[in-house]
Amino acid sequence: MPPLVASTGVAPVVRRVLKDALLWALLAVPAVGADRIGLNEPRAPWQELAGLAVLALAVALHRARPLLAFLAVAALGLVASPALFTVSYGPALAVFALLLGARSGGGRPVLVSFAGIAVAGTVRILVRDVDPAPEWLVLLATLLFAGCFPWLVGRYWRQRAALVSSALARAEQLEREQLIVADRARLRERARIAQDMHDSLGHELSLLALRAGALQLDPGLDERHRAAAAELRGAAADATDRLREIIGLLREEGDESAPLVPAGETVEALVERAGTSGLDVRLHTEGKLGGARRDVLCERIVHRVVQEALTNAVKYAPGAAVRVDLVRDAAGATVTVTDEGAPDAPRGEGGTGLIGLRERVLDEGGNFHAGPYGEGFRVHAWLPAERLPRLDAPHPQAQVLVGLRRRTLLSFAAAGAAGVLLVAGTFAWYAYSKTHSVLRPADYARLDTGMSEADVRKVLPERDVADPPDDRAPEPPAGADCHYYRASGQLFVSVEHFRLCFEDGRLVAKDAVPAAGKDRE
Repeated sequence: MPPLVASTGVAPVVRRVLKDALLWALLAVPAVGADRIGLNEPRAPWQELAGLAVLALAVALHRARPLLAFLAVAALGLVASPALFTVSYGPALAVFALLLGARSGGGRPVLVSFAGIAVAGTVRILVRDVDPAPEWLVLLATLLFAGCFPWLVGRYWRQRAALVSSALARAEQLEREQLIVADRARLRERARIAQDMHDSLGHELSLLALRAGALQLDPGLDERHRAAAAELRGAAADATDRLREIIGLLREEGDESAPLVPAGETVEALVERAGTSGLDVRLHTEGKLGGARRDVLCERIVHRVVQEALTNAVKYAPGAAVRVDLVRDAAGATVTVTDEGAPDAPRGEGGTGLIGLRERVLDEGGNFHAGPYGEGFRVHAWLPAERLPRLDAPHPQAQVLVGLRRRTLLSFAAAGAAGVLLVAGTFAWYAYSKTHSVLRPADYARLDTGMSEADVRKVLPERDVADPPDDRAPEPPAGADCHYYRASGQLFVSVEHFRLCFEDGRLVAKDAVPAAGKDRE
């Protein structure tokens, strides 16, 4: 067993070391091979070894310190070329930028690093005695396409992996929530059935107690029958209390959900039955609901509201007059039950019955209010004809991930726009520099050696050529200051050039340099 534990701990380390060694070997191929095939200026062996050592250091740091590894490779590129673009270290720069995006979460330090690299490269370009514009454009293009774009791709991969992981975790969470919701639905169904039983039987027992109270006050009965009526009234009250206790146990411990048979009694029949039991109740109705499923549900809930309100009126305001107003129209059903109250019968906002009704009405998209009204109590409920669906808010984690994806896409769009502008700017600069360094052949023919430099400058263009064809030109006069000019404004092709050499303020030599691929006459 111990050897197995040791092997399971060592194996990941070995695999990591092998992967890093393979990465270093792949990046070392262009670092060494570019010099061998002539893609770079030849370098001393110690420079090549130093570059390989820096690459090895970056490979060792890229897991724990990805930004530091990227900066090490970028510094290596700037040392090799002020414009950052080198065949030897360009692939390594792109690879470590990709790894930086895949392993680094913060974007601000990376952007600051990009800006620092651009500033360092610009300083190196400015201290050289060359035209800085072309090299600066190459620096920006290298930083954009070998740094910024790979970094954005790495960020996209990392965020995509986070999205997939979050989706799997969310699916597992939804599965657990579905089980919880099913359990809660079963509990709510049991609670609803229990509440219906409490309200229905409680209402009947309240009416029974009301009838017994009427018998107790009947002058035609003897004392024995009055005592029996009093006992009946007390038994009804005790039965109501025991019913409440039993219903409480059912709501907490019941396991099986039983079917609930819809009450067939209408509101009108309920009020009439309460009136025959001795309750002073009046009913006012307007309109009528249809027979659709939604209408039946609204009618049942209205029945429950009236039933609970009448039960509370009998219990808390015995002898008080009660008014029931019911309006049914196309918008829904509105019911209001108001009692006149009774002396020495204070009430609050209602018990568990009203609380359950409020939840049920609100669950159907309506509104519910119960509370003191004048000297008595009023219960008001409105149920809409159509229940509006609930719109659940997106999961917070999903919102965060969607925001990350949006920011990544915007970053890609910004980098792409910057690339387009950079390419367009490069082309514009190329066209400007080439077309404004043209010396017309007729003007060149009028120039003679021995002319003053001031007279020659009168026919010269604004600029001279920044990349002169030295390899095709003849040997310049010793000590002379030579300038090259294009003979044509054509772009993207090799054209003939003119070379003018000055010494001591005089034109000492003029030469025509043929285009590439043509022999000098």
